[in-house]
Amino acid sequence: MTSAISPAGNPSSGADASQAASAPTALPRATQEPRVPAILAALGRAAFTWDIPSDSLTWTEGAASIFQDIDPPSLATGTGYGALIEPSGSIRVDIFSATPTARQRCGEGVPYRIEYGLRASASAPMLWIEESGCWFADADGKAVRVEGIVRLENERRARDERLISLSRNDALTGELNRTYLTAALAEAIEEASRYRSSFAFMMVGIDHLARINNAFGFDVADEVIGDVARRIRARLRGGDVLGRFSGNKFGVILKNCGLDDVSVAAERLLAGIREEIVMTKSGPVSVTASIGAVLAPRYARTADEAINRAQEVLTAAKSRRSGSLAVWRPDIERDAQRRINIRVTDEIVTALNERRILTAFERVVDAHTRETAFYECLVRMQQQNGQLLLAPDVVPVAEKLGLIRLVDHRVLELVIAELAEAPHVRLSLNISPETTMDVDWWTAIEALMGAHPGVAERLTVEITETAAIQDIDDVQRFVTRLKDLGSRIAIDDFGAGYTSFRNLRKLGVDIVKIDGAFVHNLARSSDDRAFVQTLIDLARRLDIRTVAEWVQDEQSAIMLRDWGCDYIQGRLIGLASPTRPWNVPAAVPAAN
Repeated sequence: MTSAISPAGNPSSGADASQAASAPTALPRATQEPRVPAILAALGRAAFTWDIPSDSLTWTEGAASIFQDIDPPSLATGTGYGALIEPSGSIRVDIFSATPTARQRCGEGVPYRIEYGLRASASAPMLWIEESGCWFADADGKAVRVEGIVRLENERRARDERLISLSRNDALTGELNRTYLTAALAEAIEEASRYRSSFAFMMVGIDHLARINNAFGFDVADEVIGDVARRIRARLRGGDVLGRFSGNKFGVILKNCGLDDVSVAAERLLAGIREEIVMTKSGPVSVTASIGAVLAPRYARTADEAINRAQEVLTAAKSRRSGSLAVWRPDIERDAQRRINIRVTDEIVTALNERRILTAFERVVDAHTRETAFYECLVRMQQQNGQLLLAPDVVPVAEKLGLIRLVDHRVLELVIAELAEAPHVRLSLNISPETTMDVDWWTAIEALMGAHPGVAERLTVEITETAAIQDIDDVQRFVTRLKDLGSRIAIDDFGAGYTSFRNLRKLGVDIVKIDGAFVHNLARSSDDRAFVQTLIDLARRLDIRTVAEWVQDEQSAIMLRDWGCDYIQGRLIGLASPTRPWNVPAAVPAAN
């Protein structure tokens, strides 16, 4: 039998050989010790030793690649190296202020990590350095030696600065975003209050940006926004602040600016925007802007107050004339009206919650027979003292304060309930332009129609002529959808706007109600007579029924009947009543 030979040349048993075969193979020893300086250099780092008593700095070979533009003598001493650090070279010395423990005095280093900027000269680019290591103390706790590693952090620093910039600045214009603009405004108000100075806050709004979006696309509109921002920035002083407040609005803080200076500064900005065409990739675009301004802290003690008042007068400037300036000033009547609005808003909401929104009914009669054709339902609000507010007192305020859709919802419920309870009655109700586009209103009317079959055919919905001319296509879809339910459509206050009869034919309305402003003085005004007679004649040719509102006297009623008007309503027939008139016999004689 042949004996197994161990690695040392000694015979061994088979079992030993088996164990040897299964044992892990030892890793070969490196033929050369790793060169730590070369590894650090490959990683973009360099190690150093700083002997503090002699101020001598010793570096590994990687230092040359990190400090390429710095003269070697500056790296040879701690003092020379510290002179290159910004903002202060003492940042490296300050780390030795900690008191080392007893063990650290016996040779254990005190760890540290710092970051700083390094610049060879004022015109040289900044090098961002991360330094970490340990410093060693003598028996008295005084630093005598430092050993550490430095690495270049320019890429990380640039990335962090980009992230900070993105969080602080608007991505499109590079100016402050809304959050930081508001913070800068609050700081400016606090500073001005402390030093009893004054500044102006301006809200600059690009006029008709939506038209540019529709005509050229959002990318061209973005070019316009960016160009306007550059023009504003070019005309500001060094201490002024610019930020993008919203899509087409910029906020400008003009430091040390009084009332007399506001107009001059605003005209400089407005001229800079309007006098040059914006060259975009889709061609030249002409742009104007409007400005709303407020002096702070005189007329604005907080940032929110300054923003709200600047936006308020910006809206006024735009409505008056594009490319103009409006400056906020105290207004006793406006402030009083706002207090009234707040009170009325509360009253309307409370009345809705307490079911104090009611309806009154006004008869609309056949112009020939004076028999009732239908009843118009008019909104009423019962006050807590029992008195009733009429529609002219409620509807305009509700529309202005954004509550009209809630009111229209409630009136719809009341009208449908009346129709369901009285199967022989026909009713009409008015809705605001906002309600025509209200998804919730449509959901409600479809549900109510489904719950009360036969009601839709006895309902007429009246929309104002103003709503009809705002967007013919949208109103046409509204009319079609409502007629599909079985209801009729009337245009209210016809003649007050500019709806053409071509649009009436396109809309497919069933009734036009001639504005009472042309009817109530019919017997004494030849102009009103000519206008009303023409409307009636054209409507009849289009097979559209007509209603004359505000009929005051018998003479007017007879003229309307003879001209072919289908229905009349007004003081002659009877004004609106909160009681159900279909339960009371009518007593209006027919005309002879």
